[in-house]
Amino acid sequence: MELFTDLKPTEQELRQLRNLIYERSGIVLNEKKRALIVGRLQRDIRARGFSSFREYYQSILSDSSGRMLSELIDRISTNHTYFWRESGHFEYLQNVVLPEVTARLMRQNSNDLRLWCAAASTGEEPYTILMMIKEYLGPSASHWYHDILATDISSHALEKARKGIYSKKSIEKLPPHLRKYFKPIDPKRVQVREDLRKGVLYRRLNLIDEAFPFKGKFQIIFCRNVMIYFDQQTRLDLLKKFYNVMEPDGYLFIGITESLGRNNPYFQYVRPSVYKRISR
Repeated sequence: MELFTDLKPTEQELRQLRNLIYERSGIVLNEKKRALIVGRLQRDIRARGFSSFREYYQSILSDSSGRMLSELIDRISTNHTYFWRESGHFEYLQNVVLPEVTARLMRQNSNDLRLWCAAASTGEEPYTILMMIKEYLGPSASHWYHDILATDISSHALEKARKGIYSKKSIEKLPPHLRKYFKPIDPKRVQVREDLRKGVLYRRLNLIDEAFPFKGKFQIIFCRNVMIYFDQQTRLDLLKKFYNVMEPDGYLFIGITESLGRNNPYFQYVRPSVYKRISR
């Protein structure tokens, strides 16, 4: 074990891993992220018995199944979140966006409310959104199709999301009336109610894929705290793809520390971190 104690990458090894991660996920890891890369991968490299980052990198390239690459991206992806994070979005969704969107759908004689969580992580966001929808629709919820599509690049995160099991601490910020959507399973953990879990469809999806495999179009898309990891061109490409899978006047929510700029050709500014699809 002493052989692996000081396992550190050379500059070339680190550059190779950064380039691979960027090419396959769009995530930009600059020099400031060096400690993150090394820290998150060292344990995995040791556990697999590799003697260097180079050996680990070569093994990823030779893995025809793609599993090691997927696990690498899982290690690098940041999945820390909790319920009611950036709560202003959920309040705006319930108080402004849902009334507008459902009224428009009713004028079109449609009951198909389509919403996509494009970076679902471990499920806190899509479950909270579904709570907001159910709270807003109330007794009329049964008259609407309102299941949520939730995608993420991390298979590990999606596995946790499907189970819907969380620490009690993770729901502390939720308003008390929303805690009815959970049931205790032991002194330290709760689980999302089964009827809510069934309302979220989880799928693995890489946002830098050339095209999204969707037939219908969405009225609302959440993609929070993701584009901050992308370079400008990757962000612009993603915005174009979002534009193409959204209905006119659809809403896009991004992280509160992110901005699309007011001159992008696809979405117009509504309020900080909330944008509307430009109609043409």
